[in-house]
Amino acid sequence: MRIGLSLRLLNDVSVEVKPYVQDHDSKKHQVKKMFDKISPVYDFLNGFLSLGIDRIWRTKALSYIPSNLENLKVLDVATGTAALAIQTAQLHSTVHIIGVDISDGMIQTGLHKVSDKKLQNRIHLQLGDSENLEFEDQKFHCVTAAFGVRNFENLEKGLAEMFRVLKPGGRCIVLEFSKPRIFPFKQIFGLYFRYILPWTGKLISKDSRAYSYLYESVQQFPDYERFTNKLKDAGFSNCFYKSLSLGICCIYIGEKS
Repeated sequence: MRIGLSLRLLNDVSVEVKPYVQDHDSKKHQVKKMFDKISPVYDFLNGFLSLGIDRIWRTKALSYIPSNLENLKVLDVATGTAALAIQTAQLHSTVHIIGVDISDGMIQTGLHKVSDKKLQNRIHLQLGDSENLEFEDQKFHCVTAAFGVRNFENLEKGLAEMFRVLKPGGRCIVLEFSKPRIFPFKQIFGLYFRYILPWTGKLISKDSRAYSYLYESVQQFPDYERFTNKLKDAGFSNCFYKSLSLGICCIYIGEKS
């Protein structure tokens, strides 16, 4: 069943991938449940499974935050354990960040990290649905997302919300996994990503599906030019992407004219 699903995903990006295939709840509810469950080990697994490269990826993504504005207001959607929000605050001393996520477990872990780093005055975390943001129009100079938009139930709606809350001239910065294209790295990484990573993730997280879902959701995600086209469809301009680590992930940039 799982092999058949993965093969279908390679040819049909319209297939909705959910964490728990036998569960009839919506994708949004399943994603919330999954992240609530794995939140205690999420940061450890990210660093372990990526050999620490995930922090470098986030740093490169944050280099696209405008540096010529004081008191920048940043919204970090699907903030998770606030990894990107914390790095943003550490790299940009005048930035104020609001992070939203649907998982209470991830938010609670993030709050502890923010407190430990004494960043409570610059980072505010709250429960929230990235596809139904509770903010007024044109509130933020920058909207960021790291490894989160892939989990949206309705990608187009989520991108439209990110566009709505941006100020004119604002920038959207998305960091997301992609599928390597270069031979033979594509094949070697594919074996690791499909078999070794899910097995290790299952062993440590005690969730039998979370890291199989990671593989399947990346296969389904419209990466590279397809995602920049999604940004354009949502209203963004000057859209482009930058591939990192031989195509394991990409930084996507869009601006609001």
